[in-house]
Amino acid sequence: MSRIVIKVGSNVLTTASGKLDITRLSSLVDQIAWLKSRGDKVVLVSSGAVACGRGELKVENALDSVEQRQLFSAIGQVKLVNLYYDLFREYNIHMGQVLTMKENFEPGEQFNNQRQCMEVMLHNDVIPVVNENDTVSVTELMFTDNDELAGLIARMIGAETLVLLSNIDGIYTGDPKDPESKVIRKVLPGESLEQYIQSSKSSAGRGGMESKHHTARVVADSGIRVIIANGKRENVLIELFSEPQGDIVFTEFVAKQQATEVAANNGN
Repeated sequence: MSRIVIKVGSNVLTTASGKLDITRLSSLVDQIAWLKSRGDKVVLVSSGAVACGRGELKVENALDSVEQRQLFSAIGQVKLVNLYYDLFREYNIHMGQVLTMKENFEPGEQFNNQRQCMEVMLHNDVIPVVNENDTVSVTELMFTDNDELAGLIARMIGAETLVLLSNIDGIYTGDPKDPESKVIRKVLPGESLEQYIQSSKSSAGRGGMESKHHTARVVADSGIRVIIANGKRENVLIELFSEPQGDIVFTEFVAKQQATEVAANNGN
């Protein structure tokens, strides 16, 4: 039994037209239910609220970027959580919504209250479905993206593994579209990948591989294993956590303590 934080990005949960991919969402729930059946404690950090809201409402008047985010997330969060509720209920799994803000991770009462909330949910076998409270967050107070949020959650609850699901297989040695590029399979503590990181961001979300690399590096250095994998691959979570693992391709950031133990076992 272990604690696993799973972050699923907008590019995984939306179709090419920008609408919510219900089939993908349902598959994700199926896989989390499988993890739960093994006894794992799971926290889901889910994007998709803004995409949900945008698909529900056609706005004729002009809105700036902050207004759009507030409006669409307010509408979309309701739809997204209801979908998760109905899908998890098919497995008799309870879930609860946690909306948070960056200031909640500053040391003090708000941090302690949020950690206590997460702990009591996990202790009572409830899956926290976490997202930023976009309705009240403004630009200067926002997380960089949900990668950063997921990393903070993983460290807050002392997770063993953080999984960042994107729409590509991991960090490549070049452009992912270039057939000569290869996925970097394992990243050891202190190993720099700056030369391979592209600064471009996804069309559906705020993040990109640069953000995932930064989050993975910080979280792995704190002693938590980080996996960057393709959330559009069928049964990706089952493949990642099955033994044997199979031929799935992904990038793993080895946890600092784990790397030390491996070196010790090898007599280094």
